[in-house]
Amino acid sequence: MIPVTEFRQFSEQQPAFRVLKPWWDVFTDYLSVAMLMIGVFGCTLQVMQDKIICLPKRVQPAQNHSSLSNVSQAVASTTPLPPPKPSPANPITVEMKGLKTDLDLQQYSFINQMCYERALHWYAKYFPYLVLIHTLVFMLCSNFWFKFPGSSSKIEHFISILGKCFDSPWTTRALSEVSGEDSEEKDNRKNNMNRSNTAQSGPEGSLVNSQSLKSIPEKFVVDKSTAGALDKKEGEQAKALFEKVKKFRLHVEEGDILYAMYVRQTVLKVIKFLIIIAYNSALVSKVQFTVDCNVDIQDMTGYKNFSCNHTMAHLFSKLSFCYLCFVSIYGLTCLYTLYWLFYRSLREYSFEYVRQETGIDDIPDVKNDFAFMLHMIDQYDPLYSKRFAVFLSEVSENKLKQLNLNNEWTPDKLRQKLQTNAHNRLELPLIMLSGLPDTVFEITELQSLKLEIIKNVMIPATIAQLDNLQELSLHQCSVKIHSAALSFLKENLKVLSVKFDDMRELPPWMYGLRNLEELYLVGSLSHDISRNVTLESLRDLKSLKILSIKSNVSKIPQAVVDVSSHLQKMCIHNDGTKLVMLNNLKKMTNLTELELVHCDLERIPHAVFSLLSLQELDLKENNLKSIEEIVSFQHLRKLTVLKLWHNSITYIPEHIKKLTSLERLSFSHNKIEVLPSHLFLCNKIRYLDLSYNDIRFIPPEIGVLQSLQYFSITCNKVESLPDELYFCKKLKTLKIGKNSLSVLSPKIGNLLFLSYLDVKGNHFEILPPELGDCRALKRAGLVVEDALFETLPSDVRELMKTE
Repeated sequence: MIPVTEFRQFSEQQPAFRVLKPWWDVFTDYLSVAMLMIGVFGCTLQVMQDKIICLPKRVQPAQNHSSLSNVSQAVASTTPLPPPKPSPANPITVEMKGLKTDLDLQQYSFINQMCYERALHWYAKYFPYLVLIHTLVFMLCSNFWFKFPGSSSKIEHFISILGKCFDSPWTTRALSEVSGEDSEEKDNRKNNMNRSNTAQSGPEGSLVNSQSLKSIPEKFVVDKSTAGALDKKEGEQAKALFEKVKKFRLHVEEGDILYAMYVRQTVLKVIKFLIIIAYNSALVSKVQFTVDCNVDIQDMTGYKNFSCNHTMAHLFSKLSFCYLCFVSIYGLTCLYTLYWLFYRSLREYSFEYVRQETGIDDIPDVKNDFAFMLHMIDQYDPLYSKRFAVFLSEVSENKLKQLNLNNEWTPDKLRQKLQTNAHNRLELPLIMLSGLPDTVFEITELQSLKLEIIKNVMIPATIAQLDNLQELSLHQCSVKIHSAALSFLKENLKVLSVKFDDMRELPPWMYGLRNLEELYLVGSLSHDISRNVTLESLRDLKSLKILSIKSNVSKIPQAVVDVSSHLQKMCIHNDGTKLVMLNNLKKMTNLTELELVHCDLERIPHAVFSLLSLQELDLKENNLKSIEEIVSFQHLRKLTVLKLWHNSITYIPEHIKKLTSLERLSFSHNKIEVLPSHLFLCNKIRYLDLSYNDIRFIPPEIGVLQSLQYFSITCNKVESLPDELYFCKKLKTLKIGKNSLSVLSPKIGNLLFLSYLDVKGNHFEILPPELGDCRALKRAGLVVEDALFETLPSDVRELMKTE
């Protein structure tokens, strides 16, 4: 007998695939096994037992009288005499005899085979084989999507990821945290979500709702007391699982081959069920116990008509009825499967019940093959999809990243990165991390926090622990903030710096920082910035004193004008974009410092002359050629710093003598050839930078500048220095390098406060030993060729080398 296990290969699949077999597939598999046993049993009987037994029929046709008499005589002669009666003395054994046919065994076998082939109906002959073939086809159809390469690869990948997600310690931890919430906490979270949605109607509500995460529970911040529950290795494995799930989702959601193949194989089974029921119902009556056989083999056997007995007809008849019952149940189950496939939208899957049960509100719905496999999983055990959903949640992923960050960045490690920034504050720079470690908020001495190239930064309420925090820098970071943290920043933050590539990276909550004093914005803004809704909110920054915009604006935004009443310093670095329509500057009457850098200005804006409180003006990297308007600066009595560097200025007008309040003046990186003597009538100048020009001569009137402390003519064409220069006895920095000087006057020894001297790149052959009288000048502050330094006396050299 053929063992049923030989047919296992037609339906065998990996044990893990059972999670994708709903109850109807399991039920039909058992029905297939029952039908397979019927087929195997019938085939075994066909092989091992006689199929049919035939006997010849006697025919007595009408004949003449002589023939009849001969036959009667023959019959009489062949009729056996009555047996003698037995007696006690002579017992007689009686032998039972039937009709003799004079056929041998081979002739009977021949007759049986001929009648089996010619007289027996084909259904009665091949019924077991039909059952076997149909059952194998059913089994192939049921498991074909597990074998087809295009679908099996997806299924194997999905089952592999599903098992890892199910067994991951992170899944258990995430679900245990949310299951630990009581119903009151869940209700509070739902109420917060509703209030957050309705708050969009108000201005303050829209501000917080845009980025402040009221809907995210405070438990998002990982509790460090339980951080040890997940070791580093498990954390890395969970992190890898998140990446695998993301990539798998992108791959599987592109098509619906699994759904299509499952529908097609189910339709095929239904069609086959209908065919089997149709022809079996019609032919089952053909299985008869007695069969009449008429074959023309009289020349070989002497007989033509035979009566045959189909030995397995009774059994096959019962088996066929049993088989029809199984097929009917199988078909009804397939019809139910079709109803389930078409009645429900299986190419979309919603995690709504998981979101409600776990409180993880950001689990996304999925579609196509991903959705279909999850529907199939639910038929096996809904717990699988619930645990799998944890790895679809961005909030859950962020919590895992947060945990890994906290383990990696301990408070001691963070303290090692502390440094003092340009504002003389204790700063912690964090660059290119996966998030913001919660351990940052344990460094209570922190004054400035700098975050650079960090995506999805979440500032929690625990930032309130940083009592000394005053400065926050966000460089190419997308930041969300908790409402409690926003309240803290509104009261404490003084300086905010934001560098962005896209305006969407501008945090809208920054416009509510009512105590903010300095705001630095670096990034690309629209040219018509005055119509930008986000920047119009600058008017709410009532304490803003310094505003710096490094962008590509075409005009001064109206939002800046709205804060002009308290704005003291404004910097616009325009990256070459022409700045026009500067009339709004006239309204900034309290402005003390103004920087218009790289704004493609060809003239000094007339609006500047209305800023009577202006103390510093920087017009760096513009296209200034003529500065005749400089005479109007005489009305700016408080102007002390004027920087016209990196332009194309060819001369300095004589009107500059009227700027008697100037203390710092920079004309470096221009095309000036002649210095007017009237320049030195500005006798309050302490800082004068004329480097990188075409100046050939320094007027002796420079000696009038008795307050001069810094003087630079680096990279010019000066051939000699006037002795009057050395009358400027307060001079501390003197840069005369890269000129055509050949002699350095011994009077340089009069500059007792000189601490920095650059003479490199000239034609000096010797340095005057009087340099030794400049007691503040050390070797580190003397920029000169080594060979030229050796021309100084040894005692002077030794004196300069000492600290």
